[in-house]
Amino acid sequence: MPRSSVAPKPGEPGVRTGRAAGPGHDHSRFGRLLQGGRQLQDSAPGGPILRLVARWVRRPLLPAIRLWRRNIQLRVVATTLLMSLGVVLLLGLVVIGQVRNGLLDAKGRAAQSQAAGGFAVAREKANAPTRPGGQDGAATDGRTARSSWRSDLVEQLASGGQGAFNVVALSADSEDAGSSRGPRTSGSVDFASIPEDLREAVDKGTGTYETYIRIKYNNNEHEPEPGLVVGTRLNDIEGNPYELYYLFPLAQEEQSLSLVRGTLATAGLFVVVLLGAIAWLVVRQIVTPVRMAAGIAERLSAGRLQERMKVTGEDDIARLGEAFNKMAQNLQLKIQQLEELSRMQRRFVSDVSHELRTPLTTVRMAADVIHEARIDFDPVTARSAELLGDQLDRFESLLSDLLEISRFDAGAAALEAEPIDLREVVRRVIGGAEPLAERKGSRIRVIGDEQPVVAEADARRVERVLRNLVVNAVEHGEGRDVVVRMAAAGGAVAIAVRDYGVGLKPGEATRVFNRFWRADPARARTTGGTGLGLSIAVEDARLHGGWLQAWGEPGGGSQFRLTLPRTADEPLRGSPIPLEPEDSRQNRERAQSVVPQTNGHRLASVPAQPVTDRSRLSVPPAAPVPPRKAPTGVNPAALPGSGARVVARPAGERHDESAQQVSLDREDTTRGR
Repeated sequence: MPRSSVAPKPGEPGVRTGRAAGPGHDHSRFGRLLQGGRQLQDSAPGGPILRLVARWVRRPLLPAIRLWRRNIQLRVVATTLLMSLGVVLLLGLVVIGQVRNGLLDAKGRAAQSQAAGGFAVAREKANAPTRPGGQDGAATDGRTARSSWRSDLVEQLASGGQGAFNVVALSADSEDAGSSRGPRTSGSVDFASIPEDLREAVDKGTGTYETYIRIKYNNNEHEPEPGLVVGTRLNDIEGNPYELYYLFPLAQEEQSLSLVRGTLATAGLFVVVLLGAIAWLVVRQIVTPVRMAAGIAERLSAGRLQERMKVTGEDDIARLGEAFNKMAQNLQLKIQQLEELSRMQRRFVSDVSHELRTPLTTVRMAADVIHEARIDFDPVTARSAELLGDQLDRFESLLSDLLEISRFDAGAAALEAEPIDLREVVRRVIGGAEPLAERKGSRIRVIGDEQPVVAEADARRVERVLRNLVVNAVEHGEGRDVVVRMAAAGGAVAIAVRDYGVGLKPGEATRVFNRFWRADPARARTTGGTGLGLSIAVEDARLHGGWLQAWGEPGGGSQFRLTLPRTADEPLRGSPIPLEPEDSRQNRERAQSVVPQTNGHRLASVPAQPVTDRSRLSVPPAAPVPPRKAPTGVNPAALPGSGARVVARPAGERHDESAQQVSLDREDTTRGR
C-alpha cells in the first residue's frame, strides 16, 4: 500500500504550507514602503522629531560607549560572551532539531505500525460473512447490526490503545452523527480536527496518508494538543467507502522535547557565564599589569621618576615589568644627568657673562680712547679702530642677551605689568627703526591704530619684542613695505608685523625661535645681531602668558604675530588677527578661483605693490591709502587664528655650548631670524 503525506490547510495548526505573493505585489508593497519613508524624511515636522528622538536615545548611551572604547577588559569579556552565546545557541538548535526529528521519526514508525494493524482488522471485519436471518426479528437485528457496525468498529479499534491513540471514521457523503454513515469518534475527539486537504487526499487515493495536526476535543476537560494523524480509505460491510483515521497525541514527545530544551538552556547559560568568568579572570591577569604600567608611565611623564612596577613571577608579564623598570631607571638617570648638565651650563653662562663684565669695561674704555684718536693714525690703523668699536658693541649686545637668557633659564625673570597703550610702544619702535628703513628703501605702515589698544604688560619687554620683529622685517624685506597691524577683541590684543621679503621655507616657522638659528647663514648682516633676539622675544611673550608665532612662504614674505591677554594671568583662547595674512599666496589663489568672469576674461585681484615714494614717514606714519580697520566680529574663543601653531619650546635649545662658541667666533654671520 503506498504511503504519502499531505500538508495541512493554511490557517490550521501545524500548517506548513503558504501562498507566495506575486512579483507585482512585492514591488508595489516595496514602492509604498519607500514612498512612506520618503514622505517621513521629507516632511517638515518629521525630520527634526526624528533627530530629537535620536539625540534623546543616544544621550544615555554615551557613557556606555565611552566605557566600551576605553575598557579593553570589558570588550574582551563582552566579545567572549557574545561568541559563546552564539555557539551555544547554534549547538542547542542542532541538538534540539536532532532530538525532535528522532522523536517524531520513532513516533511515526510506531503510528504506522499501529494504524496498519487497525486497518487490517477493519478490512477483515468488513469482509466477514453476515449471518442469514429468516424471520422478521432476525432481519430487524441485521439492519441494527449494519447501522451499529461502524460504532462497534471504532470502539473495538480504540479499545487497544486507551490514551495512546483515538480512532475516527468518516464518510464523504454524510456528516449527520445520527445516521448509519455519520462520523464516529472515540475519546470525545472532534472530527473537525481532520484537515480538509487530508480528507480529500484520502478520498481520492488508495494509500495511507499522514500529517501533523492539533487534536481538538468536544468536552472542556482536554485542551487541544499536537498530534499525528494516519488515515486511509476502506469499504464497510455494505461495500460503501468510508475514511478511517488514527490520531496519535504527541503530548509526551512535546514534554520530552521541552525537557531537553530546558536542560540545554540551563546548561548553555551556565556555560556562557562560566566562559565569561574565565575570560574576565584571564584578561584581568593581562590587563592589570598593562594598566599599572600605563599609570606609572603617566606619573613618570608628570615628573615622578622614582615610580616603579611591582614584579612577581618569571612569566612574560614579569619580564615586561622588569624591562619597564629598567627603562624607567635608565630614563631617570639620563634625565638627572641632563638636568645636572643643564645646571652646569646655565651656571657657566651666567658666571662667564658676569666675569666678562669687568674686562669688557676695561677694553671698552681703551677702545674709546683709541677710537677718539683714530684721526691721528694711518688709514689702516684708523679702520681697525672703527672695526674694534663695532665688534665691541656686538660683544656687549651678545653679553646682555646671554645674561637675559640665563635669567629666563634660572626662572629669575620678573614681569612688571601695568596698563599701557600699545600704540605708544609701536610708535617708539617705528621711530627707532626709521633710519634703517630709509637706508633699506622700505616704508613702515601701521594699520589698526585708530582706537586704543590697552593691555596689562611690561612695556620694556613688549618694546624689545616689537623692536626685534620690526628690525627683522625691515632687514629681510628686500626694500618693500613693512606693515604693522594692531587689533583687539574679547580678552586678547595682537600685533602682527608683515614683510614681503624672502619669507620662510616650510618647517622654518617653528625653528625660527631656536637660539642662534639663522635662515640663511650666507646672507650679509648690516645691523649686527646675536642670534638670540627671537629666543628672548618668545620668552618675553611666554612670561606675559601670550603667544609669539610665525608664518612665512618662500618668496612671499613672512608675518610674526604677538598675542597678549588684556589682563595679566588671563588665559588666551584665541587671537584677533589671523596668523596667515589675507594677501598670502594661498589666499590670493583661493580668491581668484571664485572671482566672476566678464566677457570671458577672469577678473583677478592683485595685491597692492609698494609705493615708489620712499620719503620718511612721521610717527605715527600717514599712509597714502586709507588704513583698514581692525577685524571685527572675531571670536577669541576660537583656535589660534588660521591654524596658528603655538610654538613649543624645544627641549634641546637651552645653552647649546657649541652653537654659542661658533656664534662668538664667527664674525660674518647673519642675524637670527
